[in-house]
Amino acid sequence: MRTRAVTAIAATLVLGLAAGPLAAPAFASPAGVAARSTVAGPDSDALTAALAGLPDSDATAALVRVGGTDGSWRGSAGVHDLESGRAADPNALFRAGSTTKVVTAALVLQLAAEGKADLGRPVRDYLPDLIPAAYKKVTVRQLLNHTSGIPAADLPGDTFEEVYAHRFDLHTPQEMLASATAKEREFRPGTQQHYLNINYTVLGLLVERLTGHSYEQEAARRIFDPLGMRHTYFPGTDPTINGPHNHGYQSVAHADGTTELRDVTVWGATDAWAAGDMISTTVDMERLLKALFRGQVVPQRQLEEMFTVAAGVPGATMSAGLQRYVTDDGTVLWLKSGGRWGYNTFLGGTRDLSRTLVYSVNSTDAKGQGLNPVAERVVRAAFTL
Repeated sequence: MRTRAVTAIAATLVLGLAAGPLAAPAFASPAGVAARSTVAGPDSDALTAALAGLPDSDATAALVRVGGTDGSWRGSAGVHDLESGRAADPNALFRAGSTTKVVTAALVLQLAAEGKADLGRPVRDYLPDLIPAAYKKVTVRQLLNHTSGIPAADLPGDTFEEVYAHRFDLHTPQEMLASATAKEREFRPGTQQHYLNINYTVLGLLVERLTGHSYEQEAARRIFDPLGMRHTYFPGTDPTINGPHNHGYQSVAHADGTTELRDVTVWGATDAWAAGDMISTTVDMERLLKALFRGQVVPQRQLEEMFTVAAGVPGATMSAGLQRYVTDDGTVLWLKSGGRWGYNTFLGGTRDLSRTLVYSVNSTDAKGQGLNPVAERVVRAAFTL
């Protein structure tokens, strides 16, 4: 893969910002990078350079795992928190954001394989009490690939300070869906693609209706437990991260010209639910990525949905739970990124697993419009094949 191709990959990742273990590396010093490479393959020097200098104005910590058939690389840098300045924990839990959608898509596809869900059937057939008649033609598949036309739910706050003031508000998926479907549709289902959390909120409700169990129970029973993802969970109404974690910060500009790095680690995530409230580790996310691509999570027939972009939709790049990107030299990447306040995440790679990447970057502007500079350096270094 040519290095110049990765600039476009970086632009692609912005969509997700609205996603036995190898021994962990030694703890990094605040000024350095702890790294370990096995076998020739990933560019160790480039990856080490990508994490150098943390913490800085763009990120306070970063955890990276690069894998593939030609070797692996593990690295961490930055600090656990700015107050103590102690080294970032390479095994830390973090908010995985929209990479949660990979799990939700996998659950729905498992149910399709079991004959419990028909992807081409209107979701209203399964949720008649929750989906109004105005959205009666939206299919399960259109939710999976973000072509449903259902608009976003309303949430309080436009500025960071307003959103921050509501960070502990509680939201139910039913309330989020009611807010969204009370509005007119954005477009006729299947004609456009608009990446929105509401699609996966509906899918979470579908999982619960079809199984009779909570979404969280099904994710644990069907995916986390079988794969040994022992440190991955959903926080529910708890705004804290339950386990060792590196703090997340948001850069806040003040009227007097000063900039504050505000600790945003404790933050409720009930607005995201099945679309983005998962908490995980890089080890667990790498387990998920590799098992998924190998067909060990979703049967091969249904797995094709994750590697098939919506047909007949101009500019479409999203599939069921993933996003497709083709580099200048023809290499196809399948990926998912995510962002919660203080945390940016990524999982993805080539379908044949010749190169994979998982990272958590404690971005100081995790909800910004562009890709975090540290994350961009990591992506460039990881996918220069």
